[in-house]
Amino acid sequence: MTTIGLHASHEQVHPTALLSAVQRAQEAGFGAAMCSDHFAPWSERQGHSGFAWSWLGAALATTDLPMGVVNAPGQRYHPAIIAQASATLAAMFPGRFWVALGSGENANEHITGDRWPDKPTRDARLRECVDVIRALHAGEEVTHHGLVTVDRARVWTLPEVPPLLIGPAVSVETARAHAAWADGLITTNQPIEKLRAVTGAYRDAGGRGDLALQVHLSWAPDEEAAMAIARDQWRTNTYPPPVCWDVDTPQAFDIIGEHVPDSQVRGTVLVGSDLGRLTEQIAELADVGFEQVYLHHVGQHLEGFVDAFGEHVLPQLSDVGVAA
Repeated sequence: MTTIGLHASHEQVHPTALLSAVQRAQEAGFGAAMCSDHFAPWSERQGHSGFAWSWLGAALATTDLPMGVVNAPGQRYHPAIIAQASATLAAMFPGRFWVALGSGENANEHITGDRWPDKPTRDARLRECVDVIRALHAGEEVTHHGLVTVDRARVWTLPEVPPLLIGPAVSVETARAHAAWADGLITTNQPIEKLRAVTGAYRDAGGRGDLALQVHLSWAPDEEAAMAIARDQWRTNTYPPPVCWDVDTPQAFDIIGEHVPDSQVRGTVLVGSDLGRLTEQIAELADVGFEQVYLHHVGQHLEGFVDAFGEHVLPQLSDVGVAA
């Protein structure tokens, strides 16, 4: 059975409204939630970027949902701080919190003023951060000198069970590399064959744990309105790596996204007004083998989306073996 969750996009929505949305999602029948962790949005039109870790405490305290966050340790965040933050949430909300650890994007990390490393260096830095976080979660005192530096760090408040450390990947190569350390894999919606290749690479390399999928979608009662939402809010997010890794400001993303065609948006976002068809598309993606699917409505107003999907989509998904 696949759990259907809600993705909370801090880049697009005020944290107060996001908190209301996850509370509403629980009432509507969603079974989990996750959120992003950005310093800046992808576009000036999105206009937000609340601090994920403040919000997570409130969201976990006011719902019963399991919840996760996608984080990039190593530059903007020291790995010892992420170890402490994640340990605290896991101690307060046992079995309900996970963190996905990625190599990051320049749009968020450049704020430190440090050089933005090349991808191989970022990947090596991530692996060092993972090892530091795991050691700290195990109660060890850690001193480390490498691409990150740690001096006699110890996390004093530890959960009985450490939070899961999940590997985020959109490519076969990254999925294969994450299999060496991750407690599970999360990816985003892509063509079915690409998703099979990514998840297969992770499993073939010995990857353990659940497979999770974040699905970008745009729904409105009218097809043209759904497309307008997707084009306005998510056209800057349609470029593959290395563009999405290396562009450094919302203003720059807006410039390169100015002439993105609707066909390119539809390649990244499921767009539609037909809830039945969207249900079929989500079920097809889940059938690749995902235990968790997180729905990200790319619009900035989530109430109608949560209510419509809670009433009409989640029951249909349950009928085909996908549980909220």
